[in-house]
Amino acid sequence: MPQPESMVTFSSADAPISLPGGLAKSPRAMVLNGSFIMLVSMMIVNLFNFAYNVVMARVLGPSAFGHINAAVTILLLASCVSLAFQLVCTKFVARNVSAKGKASVVKILMSKAWIPSLAFAALLFLAQKPIAYYLNPPSSWMIGILAAGIAFYAPVGVQRGAMQGACAFPRLGGNFVIEAFTRFAVGVGLVLAGYGVLGAVGAISASVIAAYFLPPIPAELRTRTLSHMVEPPSFAEALQAIVFFIGQVIINNIDILQIKHFFPANSAGVYAAIAQIGRLLYFACWFGIVNVMFPVTAAAKNHDYRKANGVGLPLLLVLGVSGIFVLGAGLFPHLIMGLVFGAEFIETDKLLALYAVGTGLYSLSVVLIAYEMSRRIANTGWLQLIFSGALVLAIHLFHSSLHEVIMVRIVLMAIMLVLVSIPFLHRHTSVVLEKAA
Repeated sequence: MPQPESMVTFSSADAPISLPGGLAKSPRAMVLNGSFIMLVSMMIVNLFNFAYNVVMARVLGPSAFGHINAAVTILLLASCVSLAFQLVCTKFVARNVSAKGKASVVKILMSKAWIPSLAFAALLFLAQKPIAYYLNPPSSWMIGILAAGIAFYAPVGVQRGAMQGACAFPRLGGNFVIEAFTRFAVGVGLVLAGYGVLGAVGAISASVIAAYFLPPIPAELRTRTLSHMVEPPSFAEALQAIVFFIGQVIINNIDILQIKHFFPANSAGVYAAIAQIGRLLYFACWFGIVNVMFPVTAAAKNHDYRKANGVGLPLLLVLGVSGIFVLGAGLFPHLIMGLVFGAEFIETDKLLALYAVGTGLYSLSVVLIAYEMSRRIANTGWLQLIFSGALVLAIHLFHSSLHEVIMVRIVLMAIMLVLVSIPFLHRHTSVVLEKAA
């Protein structure tokens, strides 16, 4: 009996995946093709993000640029909820066979996503003055304006998870491009119109709202009635996702807020610029490689994850992308910083390359953690959460210079990579010994 067009099944690393229109691709081909689509999308996104940051940095200067990046960091901290909904939606859309089952997953998660998203936005709006006291922005309204975008953030995550779980990578990539373009176009318009930091932050909120509406998820994933689901979303999966993304957003973003608190405005702005460049590496690895790997391995119900066949290629891709990025940052730091942000941001010594090293180490850990999460409940997510707390404490204790802060990141990320690798290497060794026997 023929399988539904949306069904994705395979029993080994090289078995074909059924695609709409009768096409079939192996998981390896799906990862390569999907990664290509997402990497191209991320290149376009990064072009718009760079253009946005260039205008903000050059027109408003380091101090105001630091304020804008503080707002971006708050949004990224809030993204733990959005990303958790996206991951859970991806996993269970991929695992359900029928289109009606997939659509039911989306409907259930969308109804739940509005609750934490609106609650977080309301809390941020009500607490804008104490938050502003800690971050020292030019106006507390910067926080209130940001809350408008955060109100839509978790539902955006569900929609992206629906696209990702259905392997609709062109549509998913287009969604990220629309968000980045809106932020750039609206931001430049408002800043040049004289609205300064508030205009730049307003563009951030506008971009999230635009991403909610455009493009719509595929018609087959929209339904008004619930149908039978082979695997409905579970609380355990949701908890795992939340734990993972809380740790992720803290590791990727908390240093920005701590630097904003401990250092003068100009130094904080320079560090924010370095972090902006460094985040490009993580975003390329996460959106371009891990996001593609996740639905492919999650759909492999009959695949023995202990063989580790689904993680080798993503690891090699992340290692290659990280190596190229670190090499470029090490050879041309002044050129990169000066070209993107201007002469005021050039004096960074080796900070850009060092930040990229820490990001590359973390990206390798994320590949292993995400692979485990796609197959089962993974305890490594809790390990990452512990290290995120350790990072906060370490930066609080050791922040005599920007160099010291970055070295703290490198040391902790290297230790975490070793610890995350141990369970994976143990299972891989066991399989090798079983085959030898």
